Amino acid sequence: MKLINTFATELPWACEPVAPQPLHSPGLLHLNRVLLGELGLGAVSEADWLTCCGHGLPLPGMQPVAQVYAGHQFGGYSPRLGDGRAVLRSSIREYLASEALHALGIPTTRALVLVGSQEPVYREQVETGATVLRTAPSHLRFGHVEYFAWSGQGERIPALIDYLLRHHFPELADGAELFAEVVRRTARLIAKWQAAGFCHGVMNTDNMSLLGLTLDYGPYGFIDAYVPNFVCNHSDPGGRYALDQQPAVGYWNLQKLAQALAGHVDGDALASALAQYEHQLMLHYSELMRAKLGLAVWEEDDPALFRELFRLLAAHGVDYHLFLRRLGEVTREGAWPVSLLALLPEPAAWQGWLEAYRARLAQEGSEDGVRKAQMDAVNPKYVLRNALTQRVIEAAEQGDMAPFERLFAALQRPYDEQPEYEDLATPQPAWYCGGELSCSS
Repeated sequence: MKLINTFATELPWACEPVAPQPLHSPGLLHLNRVLLGELGLGAVSEADWLTCCGHGLPLPGMQPVAQVYAGHQFGGYSPRLGDGRAVLRSSIREYLASEALHALGIPTTRALVLVGSQEPVYREQVETGATVLRTAPSHLRFGHVEYFAWSGQGERIPALIDYLLRHHFPELADGAELFAEVVRRTARLIAKWQAAGFCHGVMNTDNMSLLGLTLDYGPYGFIDAYVPNFVCNHSDPGGRYALDQQPAVGYWNLQKLAQALAGHVDGDALASALAQYEHQLMLHYSELMRAKLGLAVWEEDDPALFRELFRLLAAHGVDYHLFLRRLGEVTREGAWPVSLLALLPEPAAWQGWLEAYRARLAQEGSEDGVRKAQMDAVNPKYVLRNALTQRVIEAAEQGDMAPFERLFAALQRPYDEQPEYEDLATPQPAWYCGGELSCSS
């Protein structure tokens, strides 16, 4: 195994060497063996990973550094930022979420190793420390550019652009094309979040990836019942980062990135790229939602069909994921699926929409069995609901990782029927009434 430390060697002024701090009584809780194989790291032993991530002794060739960045947090600029000590609760949440989104086809950082410990860490209460080894092609954020732009070091920005072009966007010619690609990737990423019912929770600019990856899992949440203004972060009482605000926040964050790049990238090019954001997001979101409804082509009346669907889902508090999954059971003729009607508190109120949907299916002439298979391939049966995560965390805090292993396994194949995990494919249980988490989650 040969490790190459391009960031540390080519951008030494953007980071500083650090000595990893060992955890007290660390233990290896999980190793993502599939990802290990993808990265060609299968020969590294469990003992070596524990030594690296728990005892603070890097693997041969590793060159640990802390990156410097800034960011706009809840609309206000913070000139210098970094990550604090993680706890078991937040580490489990990140580990599961990053792998769940990956399995759903949403660009994301990945989780390789999970290490727990007896290290006390002070959050809202005293918790035990933990470490997640996060992997990504790059962890460069909007906030890296902002830091150098607003700390009097703007002359560093061309080198950042050059680094990105050489290592991650070799097909692009310059900073203008780079920004346009960041806009495109950000738009498509947020479209995927919206279609998946995923709320990031802390869309600060320092949590926005220049590669268009889902980055920094804090108080995220998948919706259960469809609530368009769902807020998963109790530190966000105004709903700045609510589910239905994510597209607008993405644009706002890109504006801040454009301001940081001004003077290094042509202003007209920046404006032109920003002007494409809404179109690119809505185009991809439309594609994703049509697929979720089993529709192959766009028709003029589709926006009205979708608007009425979302109105009904919100008005009746219907489970977003189960509804879309069971909608695939609708046929062009015959009775409505019993499983679908069971989700609807007032089935009669849905009769008009269901008839319009069936007429739309007839318009395309798709075959019922083929359409159901296609819909099942884009509407997950297994979703990382906060209630499931909470049960896993509570068990892990008592030393039982079996529930984690079951949930992790089910989430690897979210679209498949997995009878052995049927209990993980149910709506939010009545006992779980929490929906908001803190930024340290």
